[in-house]
Formats: sequence, C-alpha cells, structure tokens
Amino acid sequence: MTHTISPVGDSAILISFGDVICPTINRKIQRVIETIQDMKNPAIYELIPAYTSLMIQYDALACSYAELKSKLEPLLAITVDISEEDRVTVIEIPTLYGGDYGPDLSFVAKYHNMSEHEVITIHSGTDYLVYMLGFIPGFAYLGGMDPRIATPRLQAPRQSIPAGSVGIAGEQTGIYPSQSPGGWQIIGRTPVVMYHLERESPSLLSAGQYVRYVPIDEETFHSIEANGHAYTPVSRVIKVGELRG
Repeated sequence: MTHTISPVGDSAILISFGDVICPTINRKIQRVIETIQDMKNPAIYELIPAYTSLMIQYDALACSYAELKSKLEPLLAITVDISEEDRVTVIEIPTLYGGDYGPDLSFVAKYHNMSEHEVITIHSGTDYLVYMLGFIPGFAYLGGMDPRIATPRLQAPRQSIPAGSVGIAGEQTGIYPSQSPGGWQIIGRTPVVMYHLERESPSLLSAGQYVRYVPIDEETFHSIEANGHAYTPVSRVIKVGELRG
C-alpha cells in the first residue's frame, strides 16, 4: 500500500493511501483517525476522510507543517488485516421502494431487463460500507453495490430531490439527507432523518459503518416519518463474516 503526505494550502495535510477504493484502505484510514484522536494534539481541529485519503486541518500558528508531518509519518506503518471475526456497526435504513417515492425504479429495472422486485431484492440484499461523507452535509457515499443493478446517472439532473431519497449512480448508492438538486436514479425513499443539527452528531452515518436497506410499506413509512428526528434506526454490531453481499 503506497502512502504519501503532502501539504494542502497553509493549514492542511493530505495523507494518500493509494488509488484503489476498497474496504482494507477504508479500514486503514479509520485506524489512522482513531490513532490521531488518541494523540489529542490541540493543533489538529478536523479530520476529513475520503475514499482513499485523509485530510487533516490544523492550526498553522500552533504547529508547523514539518512538525505535524513528522508526527504523522509513523502512523503510516500501521498494518490492517480484515478478519471475518472483526466487528462492524450496521445501521438499518427502512426504505419504501418505487412509486412516487422511487420514480426511477422502473427505469433501472428495464435497463437491466429485470422486474422491479428483482432490483429491490438485489439492492436491499447487500450491506454497504460508508466510505465517506460529502456533496452536502450528511450525504454518505456507499460502496459494495451489486454491479447487476449499476445504472448511469440521469442525463439531466433534477432541480429538486426530496430528503431521504435513495439513489443509484453507476456502482454507487446513497441517500440524500436533505432536499437537493441531483442526478442519481431515485429508486426509493427513507423516512429516517439522516441529518439534523439538534442531534449530538448531526449526521446519522459516519465513515466505517455499514448501511442495510430494509424494505417497508407506505403505512410503516408514514409511522416512522411522524416521529421525525426522534426515530432511532436499528443499529447492530456484527462480525465482518456476517455481512451480506
């Protein structure tokens, strides 16, 4: 695994872990984040993980680039092996597929010569790794989608997509945490509030967790929706070997 450390402007450092998107690199990034947090360096004020890199924002008046780089370099020696006995957190996201809630489900099904039920079964039959958050606050980029339902983005993005919409773009899937423009194929919607400022951690999901979509009916959708951000999705800690997909 190739590692590089480089400056970003005058108050950030970028650690690159290669150019391959995979669970092993994601786990390495999470381990480095945990180690940096344990250091409790007051000069470091934000850690921003991406698919294959970690950006570290720091107070350049309290610590120079050279000083911080020297403290970070030993962390690159951390080794990570993913064992089937390792434990991960899986967040269950109840999702209503199709109809007005998933206007592109029929297109995705026709694109792959499948029934809508087959698309739902495949999409909800995988546990997706949260690689990073981005685009808008709380938007989680999820990896591991079955290539059988990989579908190109819309040719013309929509001006407004409802909060909670579940979409597909290429081999990625994700959830719009708030109303937003977007070009993903929308196949369903969750009533779960994915991002809310009144919560201790505004974003429901964080990098390194897994998402499991659970199909629901419209009655259940509205029942959950009525609870607003007070609704807490089921969260499970399971072994890596128990992940689906």
